[in-house]
Amino acid sequence: MKINSIKSMKTPVSLFLGVLLFLFVCADVSAQKKKVTVILLRHAEKDISATADKTNPDLSPEGRLRAQRLVKTIKKYKPDVIYSSDFLRTRLTAAPLAEKRKRPIEIYDHKKLDELAALIMNGKGKRILVVGHNTTTPALANLLIKQEKYKALDESEYGKIWVIKIRKYKRKPEKIEEKIIQY
Repeated sequence: MKINSIKSMKTPVSLFLGVLLFLFVCADVSAQKKKVTVILLRHAEKDISATADKTNPDLSPEGRLRAQRLVKTIKKYKPDVIYSSDFLRTRLTAAPLAEKRKRPIEIYDHKKLDELAALIMNGKGKRILVVGHNTTTPALANLLIKQEKYKALDESEYGKIWVIKIRKYKRKPEKIEEKIIQY
C-alpha cells in the first residue's frame, strides 16, 4: 500500500516541476522585449538637369538604376515596413523594393525624426527600411544608436546604407550592432 501512495505522489511532483520549468523558460524568453533591424539610406541620384524640378526632383537615370539595385542589395533583410519622406525622389527610390515585397510605402515627416525613431522602436515592424536624405539619414542613425557618430553626407554621396540591429531587453541594457554597406 505504501508503494502505491509513493507512486501516486510522483505524478503531482513531476507535474509541478514541469510547470515550474515551463514558467522559467517563458520568463527567460520574455526577457527579450524587442528585436529590430533598421536599414537606412539616402534617396538615389536625383535629376539635377536644367529642366528638373528644383524643389521636388525626379530620379536621374542613374538613380533609377540604383533604386533597382537596392532590391538585390538588401534582399536578405526582407523589410516588412518601408518608410519614405514625402518627396518624389525618396518614394521612387523605395518603389522597386515596395513592389517586390508587396508592401506599401509609409510616409514620414522628415522634420520629425524623433517621432520616426519612436515609431520604429515601438511599432510592430521587425525589419524596417527608411529612405531619407543626405542630412536626415545620418541624423536618424545617430538617434537610433544614441550617439553623435555620423555626419551629413556630401551632396554627391548616394551609395551608403546603414544597417542597425537593436535588441531591447526588459532587464538588461539594449544591444546595438551597426554596419555600413555600399551599393
